[in-house]
Amino acid sequence: MDYDFSGYVTKNDLRCADGRVIRHDAFKDNDGQTVPLVWQHVHTDPTNVLGHVLLENRDDGVYGYCKFNKTIKGRHSKEMVENGDVNSMSIYANRLKQYGSDVVHGVIREVSLVLAGANPGAFIDNISFAHADGTYTEVNDEAIIYSGLEDAIEYVSHADDNEEDAMANGQSTDVIDQLTDEQIEAINDIIDAALDGALDDLEENDVLDDLDDDQLKAVGDIVENAVNEALEHADSDDDYDDYDDSYDEDDSYDDDYEDYDDYDDYEDIEHADDDTIGDVWDTLTDEQKNMVYYIIGEQLEQNNVEHGALNEGDFDMKNNVFDDAYYEDEMDDVLTHDEFNAIMEDAYNASSLRDVFLAHGITNLDVLFPEAKLVTPTPEMISRDMGWVDQLWNGIKRTPFARIKSTAANITGEEARARGYVKGNLKAEEVITLLSRETTPQTIYKKQKLDRDDVIDITDIDVIAWLKQEMRLMLNEEICRAILVGDGRNVNHPDKIKQDKVRPIYQDDDVYTIHYAVTYGESDTADQKASKLADAAVRSRKDYKGSGMPWMFASNETIADMILAKDTIGRRLYKDEDELKAALRVSKIVECPILENVQRTTGTGGSAKTWDLKALIFNPIDYTVGADKGGAVSLFDDFDIDYNQMKYLIETRISGALTKPYSAIALETQNFLKELSVAPMAESDDLWGTSVSDVQSNVVFNGNSVTGTLKHVASGALADGWGAGNFIAVDLSDNTFTGLTSVKVGMEPSAGAGLQEIIDDPDKAGVFKVTDKYNQKLVVIQTNGKDTVTQKYTLSGLTLETA
Repeated sequence: MDYDFSGYVTKNDLRCADGRVIRHDAFKDNDGQTVPLVWQHVHTDPTNVLGHVLLENRDDGVYGYCKFNKTIKGRHSKEMVENGDVNSMSIYANRLKQYGSDVVHGVIREVSLVLAGANPGAFIDNISFAHADGTYTEVNDEAIIYSGLEDAIEYVSHADDNEEDAMANGQSTDVIDQLTDEQIEAINDIIDAALDGALDDLEENDVLDDLDDDQLKAVGDIVENAVNEALEHADSDDDYDDYDDSYDEDDSYDDDYEDYDDYDDYEDIEHADDDTIGDVWDTLTDEQKNMVYYIIGEQLEQNNVEHGALNEGDFDMKNNVFDDAYYEDEMDDVLTHDEFNAIMEDAYNASSLRDVFLAHGITNLDVLFPEAKLVTPTPEMISRDMGWVDQLWNGIKRTPFARIKSTAANITGEEARARGYVKGNLKAEEVITLLSRETTPQTIYKKQKLDRDDVIDITDIDVIAWLKQEMRLMLNEEICRAILVGDGRNVNHPDKIKQDKVRPIYQDDDVYTIHYAVTYGESDTADQKASKLADAAVRSRKDYKGSGMPWMFASNETIADMILAKDTIGRRLYKDEDELKAALRVSKIVECPILENVQRTTGTGGSAKTWDLKALIFNPIDYTVGADKGGAVSLFDDFDIDYNQMKYLIETRISGALTKPYSAIALETQNFLKELSVAPMAESDDLWGTSVSDVQSNVVFNGNSVTGTLKHVASGALADGWGAGNFIAVDLSDNTFTGLTSVKVGMEPSAGAGLQEIIDDPDKAGVFKVTDKYNQKLVVIQTNGKDTVTQKYTLSGLTLETA
């Protein structure tokens, strides 16, 4: 195992300053993994990466075998460790889990060299993020953990070895032992020749001829490293001066060897102290030269190269003094330090940094830009306000059985009253009307799947935990929506939450929900409407039989109208929400965005009426949700080995209903608009050069559902505009739009132009693309400026032909 030093990166069962304890096998998942070696946990600068660490999980902690890289900071840190200046390590870990004060699981992301005494004793430093408003958000599942160990670095494996003594004693690696004496002597000659500028003299070396191409390539790389190492030992100054511009113009360039013929003079490249490389080599003692020879074996050992591996071509050479073409290919796209400095000097006098780079032939300036980083630990969920969900879900009553049966005796009738007795008359029995209903459960679920490859590749966030959070959030919202107003899907929709399983309060029978009509005048202002709505909330309470003080659920618009209501001289009727609650005789006002534009229809045909919901008043304790054992919210996960997919299912099997008569009040206003007549376009009509008969056939609007066949359209104006697929053509010409300010028709969600305004269309018709008959709906919205009626038609009964 090749490493520069080793030691414990963290120890088990040490109590930290904040009372937490790292327990046995907390980081066992890191066993055998390699993580970066960093200086002082500074992640913002790539030069702070000093090398890497191979982690080994042990009974008493996590042990690390550390290897420095060859960067300036890596070498400097190696010297500090060898000298004993730095002797402590700590870890940065995330995905931490703990029970009580015990940290039982985590993932080590990096190991850092830290200054001894920076955090005396065992210590866990939580990660926190500063916000613009001066507050801080603490991240609970990631931290920097200092073990508190003194002299955590136990030994330095290579820096303690005396390489010169090893050579003097005749020690060598297994790789060197595999080479013949003649080959080793030839390689030594190569180093002398490289430093003396006499590579040409080795052209006919018989021993080199015995080496295969891979071995020759390896030797070339070794010589290059040997030269660099020799210069480091000969002179601590690694800098070189520029090429001497006064080179002999008689020097010729040899195309065969891509080198100067007079290379042995070494007048072109000079050392910082004006000595040539040859002069530097001459200053080395025999012992120092032997040190250079030993570098050959050391280089092979550090790269885990064996003699047999050279024959197999496994050794990946970065530099090769025998292959100048290699350098030319590799250096074509490299921006040198001098070139970069020249660019930056030009940039001082230029107006555009990009133009300066382009002038120097640098076209991919974007590679210098920093990588984009997430500003939040997980993607922000764009959702409706969910505050009302938790309030409702936590307020309702729960039972451990799913079949709910409620009974009540109506003793408000005349027949239930007590009677006066007249002597000689027959005493009549009391008549009591019993009310009873039973509600059975339905399964409600949400299902997701992820490709395992994507889960592995997404390293910035815990995508599975985030997905599970989203699934639970949306399941709760859907259940609470069904409790208040129903899920909004058509009765024939396959995903419908049935209203006899989870009974919506707004749609419930008049025996349980009091539907109280609020009457607005034609000329009423917003203040007058808000005042009338508040009056209705109070007056409707005379029939309320629910528990205690109820809550009011309403849309933001309704609540705002009431809070902002003013009297005739412009004074606010209610100073704040507390005054409004007192006036409405409710204990809580809950803003609920799903109550916007909610309607119901009573009666049929000419006697049909449309109502707009304004507010629901009830006590959540009067609504019961039941679930048998095993039917509560459960999360399941599975792995599909055939498709390499991770699948997740969250579901519950529940029933729900109001169990107390007259326990809810629905404040609503009558919408005097009538539903519009919607029909398919005649098959003989023309659609921009295409006959309707080529688009659809036998289309029928039956109630709120549509049946028939939509043909596949592959060419013509429709396909050119929206792409090939299925289209439905609708006609509203049988209606008169007198008094209406808007009539819009379209698909939700849209697959084309969205909702289209047709009030000024002489044909009063439209054609729309259908891509998902189960989730899309045909929508017709009419308004007269104050009232709105929305008609939705399900498309699951349609047949969509394919190409």
